[in-house]
Amino acid sequence: MMSALMQTYARLPVTFSHGEGVYLFDTEGRRYLDGISGIGVNALGHAHPAVTAAITQQADKLVHSSNLYRISTQETLANSLTKLAGMDNVFFGNSGAEANEAAIKLARLHGHDQGIKQPAIVVLEGAFHGRTLATLSATGNRKIQAGFEPLVGGFIRAPANDIEALRQIANNNPDVVAFLAEPIQGESGVNVLDTDYLLAAREICSAHNWLLMLDEVQTGNGRTGSPFACQGVGLQADVITTAKGLGNGVPIGACMARGHAASILGAGQHGSTFGGNPLACAAGLAVLDTIAKDSLCANAANMGELIKDVLQAELRDNHRVRDIRGRGLMIGIQLHRDCGELVAQGLDAGLLINVAGGSTVRLLPPLVINEQESRELAAGVAALIRNFN
Repeated sequence: MMSALMQTYARLPVTFSHGEGVYLFDTEGRRYLDGISGIGVNALGHAHPAVTAAITQQADKLVHSSNLYRISTQETLANSLTKLAGMDNVFFGNSGAEANEAAIKLARLHGHDQGIKQPAIVVLEGAFHGRTLATLSATGNRKIQAGFEPLVGGFIRAPANDIEALRQIANNNPDVVAFLAEPIQGESGVNVLDTDYLLAAREICSAHNWLLMLDEVQTGNGRTGSPFACQGVGLQADVITTAKGLGNGVPIGACMARGHAASILGAGQHGSTFGGNPLACAAGLAVLDTIAKDSLCANAANMGELIKDVLQAELRDNHRVRDIRGRGLMIGIQLHRDCGELVAQGLDAGLLINVAGGSTVRLLPPLVINEQESRELAAGVAALIRNFN
């Protein structure tokens, strides 16, 4: 029977029936080690009892009531999340793209409040911020922008890790109001921004009254070994967006702000019908509580180092490997050429992996992965790469 779905995905020929921890099982009963966790979403793995209990109990009481009214779970999650991130307040949406849309709107209001009629935001080459029209326009990938013109204006693109280029923009563009960047660019190949670059960007933002806005949709919620990647390098942002791992599969996104940025959006200037509903916030609370209780930030840091160490040992003399990089459980293995076929080969071998930027194998395993599972994942990926021509 032909599917009625729009063909917006090149889906692999597998359907999963259930999961347990770091493993997924297909409808034929075959087990797969999940090295991508729904593209960084299933931070606690699959069927985690804390998340299951939270959403079951909440669904039995109240799923949705609208933001016309106060929502107790939303307020509790807001307090926990902002305290963890060192921010002042938060707007909840349903995805990373929505969180970034909120940040873009916030930055534009920041500019208009200063009398800037055409406020601009500096974004980076290689960035990925989402697929809505504004976030697609902020994204540094012409391939996924093609066909959707006219794109949204108001973005100035700069090369990543080039602080002199950023200084030149600051000195020559009085309409710039914000700098938006991922601490680690995920979709373009797990490219880590230099700490010195990020800290210098902070100084430029402060000197020119720009908002420093960090897209931590993928890097947040413990994935890089600290609650948010910026904390791991001692960087204080004005705006932090996150999503993915926050709900462990229940859709939720968050745009957090501090200082002046926290007072910019007012009543009626932004909203979301479903954003921050009781069910999603119950899941978010269960995730944050479990990450803290089970020391999953530390586990992400330790298991990430273990995976990289095994990969380095297994692939040390492999001419196909150009680089192994990343932080915590966000790891990229860059090969000598495009390697998209490894995804299907991994599926055949019982491994779920992803390829980003064409030539980089991306690993985003659940934060609950243990030492044995980490070694299994690294050894399996190394075997795939050794057999890659």
